[in-house]
Amino acid sequence: MGALIGTADRCVHPGYLISILLPLPFYRCSTKQFTMSSESDAIKNVAGLMALAARTAPKAVGIDSITIEIISGKEQEKIAEKMILIAAETGMDFFRINGEQVRVSDATVLIGVGGKKTLGLNCGGCGYATCNEMAEACTAAKSHKTHYMGPNCIFKVSDLGIAVGSAVKTASMHNVDNRIMYSAGVAAMQLGIIKGCSIVYGIPLKASGKNIYFDVAMKH
Repeated sequence: MGALIGTADRCVHPGYLISILLPLPFYRCSTKQFTMSSESDAIKNVAGLMALAARTAPKAVGIDSITIEIISGKEQEKIAEKMILIAAETGMDFFRINGEQVRVSDATVLIGVGGKKTLGLNCGGCGYATCNEMAEACTAAKSHKTHYMGPNCIFKVSDLGIAVGSAVKTASMHNVDNRIMYSAGVAAMQLGIIKGCSIVYGIPLKASGKNIYFDVAMKH
């Protein structure tokens, strides 16, 4: 017989207290009732919260140049295929590994920034003495085979880092496995899935019994 708890004038069995405090459907449910569909729905909700965290993250002088996209399904498959193709073209095997991980993820959050916008602070962090010089360099820059086109305002790059950090913090708070991927951002940019950005990161999300983003073999 279970112990009784309560005050001097009222004793209650613990099981009765639980049945009162918890909604009946929850009290009667078991872990077997949680399907992959419900977990996938939870991932979508967390992805939205990540986007919110990135949007409300602090921005230099309060100017927001962040772009956010949440993708899944066919668009996510396209990014995975592009990442694997880039690996074959460049010999960077982590693009292949990341691509295979993105392919089996439940969703991917893309966060990018328009880094060519200047703030007029003339801080020199971009490598140029003035913001006007950086703007001129951006205009003069020709297309090349690098993954990102520079130069980029150091404050905009910092804004991106803060936004991405805020997003993955939110994912962690809700126990969603994730990983920040430069490779996924590059593929998304090349496919034109996210526009108006000079730097993009991808954050794939997964609900599974083991974190799929770590402890993997990589060719060097």
